[in-house]
Amino acid sequence: MPGIVVVGAQWGDEGKGKATDQLGDRVDYTVRYSGGNNAGHTLVVNGEKYALHLLPSGILSPTSTPVIANGVVIDLDVLFEEIDGLEARGVDTSKLLISANAHLIAPYHKVLDKVTERFLGNRRIGTTGRGIGPAYSDKINRLGIRVQDLFDAPILQQKVEAALEQKNHLLVKVYNRRAIDPAEVADELLAHADRVRPMVTDVVRVLNDALDRDLVVLFEGAQAHHLDVDHGTYPYVTSSNPIAAGACTGAGVGPTRIDRTIGIMKAYTTRVGEGPFPTELLDADGEKLRTDGAEFGTTTGRNRRCGWFDALVVEAAVTANAFTDMFLTKLDILTGWEKIPVCVAYEVNGERTDTLPMTQTDFHHAVPVYEYLDGWTEDISGCRTFDELPRNTQAYVRRLEELVRCRISGIGVGPSREQVVMLNDLL
Repeated sequence: MPGIVVVGAQWGDEGKGKATDQLGDRVDYTVRYSGGNNAGHTLVVNGEKYALHLLPSGILSPTSTPVIANGVVIDLDVLFEEIDGLEARGVDTSKLLISANAHLIAPYHKVLDKVTERFLGNRRIGTTGRGIGPAYSDKINRLGIRVQDLFDAPILQQKVEAALEQKNHLLVKVYNRRAIDPAEVADELLAHADRVRPMVTDVVRVLNDALDRDLVVLFEGAQAHHLDVDHGTYPYVTSSNPIAAGACTGAGVGPTRIDRTIGIMKAYTTRVGEGPFPTELLDADGEKLRTDGAEFGTTTGRNRRCGWFDALVVEAAVTANAFTDMFLTKLDILTGWEKIPVCVAYEVNGERTDTLPMTQTDFHHAVPVYEYLDGWTEDISGCRTFDELPRNTQAYVRRLEELVRCRISGIGVGPSREQVVMLNDLL
């Protein structure tokens, strides 16, 4: 089964790196196919913590070739800062491949992202301010700048001028900011051309050739299903398609190339930014989950909003992504609770629904219906088989499996890569 997609089943921060770690040295290519440096992956390898934002997790594997595909938007300053940081720690990044068709985040994208959020006030989306949305907007409006444009300075200059023609009017006349000089932007981008050139290749050809040779290609989704621009809690979403199907357009592989889709779900629920969150806890319980789970954004450092596990949210992701397996993370954080609530339905306008509401309005007004499962007090961080888990812990896992309608093949019981209980092989 050479083509595997890993996707978050909630609102991100589920711990996707935990699942990719279990595939280990059997992965030949690790591919980022969507998003930008608004994503964040925290990995713990040999006791060392690595925070990745733009690079795929395969950058830490000596046997895997890391790939940034065409569906990603790239901030070159961030890319090379991240590469330099890893190289300083002894990580070899020389195998990194970048699609010539990937779009670039220009300085004006970041400026527009931040001023627009401030302008929206209470209607803000809660973006990271990294320029992701404006870069994707330019891509769709056919005003985008791609990696390949770095190798043709006159073309790059023309494209920057075209992109700024309208944006400068907006910055000056609406946002009361100074205009941005196209020549300065072009020079800033061109300064990276020589360094990035050896990494740039025809990623579509590389990946399809690899799949033809039955090599294992792991497609790593940034963010998560419910942040997908088409299928998430719009408009409080990202600007790309992190769902499993997004791997096809974001990396240039056909749907028949995908053999397995793995959904990642946290044992409770978190999200960063604005938007509806039915099981959110605004009390001491929520603060305990945040503290015990170290729920602070890898990219932004913002406090994550915390709440109980929402089976309807995950089941909707299972349906749309056709997950073959689920990986449950941070189960150890729930140790010590006498009773653990799990959302099994909503009440909307006095009526019960067992599936995610169709409209944004209904979802915003959804009131969770909880089922209370028995907790456990035993330390599970040392467990390595399912039978070693306490009886109530096993019951919690099996109940989640029933509710989301997909088998759970792996369980994270601690922050280190070896703190895992595997029920089924992910390959």
